[in-house]
Amino acid sequence: MSSLRIISYNVNGIRAAMKKGFIEWLKTSPADIICIQETKALKDNVDHKQFTELGFHDYWFSAQKKGYSGVAVFTKIQPDHVEYGTGHKVSDDEGRVIQLDFGDIRLINAYFPSGTSGDERQQFKYKWLDELFLYLDKLQKKYPKIILCGDYNIAHKEIDIHDPKGNKNSSGFLPEERVWMDKFFEKGWIDAFREIHAEPHRYSWWSQRFPSVRLQNKGWRIDYINVTENLKKNIVDAEIYPSIKHSDHCPVYLEIKS
Repeated sequence: MSSLRIISYNVNGIRAAMKKGFIEWLKTSPADIICIQETKALKDNVDHKQFTELGFHDYWFSAQKKGYSGVAVFTKIQPDHVEYGTGHKVSDDEGRVIQLDFGDIRLINAYFPSGTSGDERQQFKYKWLDELFLYLDKLQKKYPKIILCGDYNIAHKEIDIHDPKGNKNSSGFLPEERVWMDKFFEKGWIDAFREIHAEPHRYSWWSQRFPSVRLQNKGWRIDYINVTENLKKNIVDAEIYPSIKHSDHCPVYLEIKS
């Protein structure tokens, strides 16, 4: 039985990340499969040969709107099948989900909406979450083994955020969002990182408004790699890499037996 080494990473603009040493980091072989969110670019607008030269197959699903959202996967293991989107037009127009099959495992890379820009987007986020929940429920009947990774834009529990009291009315830590996460995990999904790490102060995103926030580790854990219950026993390792700094997020990692 071989293993899959997976990283999920919101790069906050792939071209900006490449200027900050993203390619050099890829050369250190951090994982076999790198799932990227918020590419903010079309494939043709990026020097993507740099990925193929490192031995990656690259798959992109970009938003219709320029410089916005978008997901991509760079993988050294060729997938058996790639699916772009979920069939929800509003979500697909924003390039939010890409899916790849590796044997009997379906890997989903998702960029969940943020609600921070106002009530309209918060309502869109709730609708998107509800649609995803139903979509995953149906999908599990066809693909029982699923890995879902990405920027969820939700900190689930108080342990996942540096200031739970001060952020109780902040998008990303609202009661309704946290209830959605409860419901999600109650459906048998496993928080891979928490299977290995029970300790506090482990975050994957820090506000860029105040540069000292990251230095002081005043962050949120909003990036996840979660697996269906039947893969729980296959988890080998899970980690968060705050020292990797191409973005306001950092990479999260999972090694799983496939």
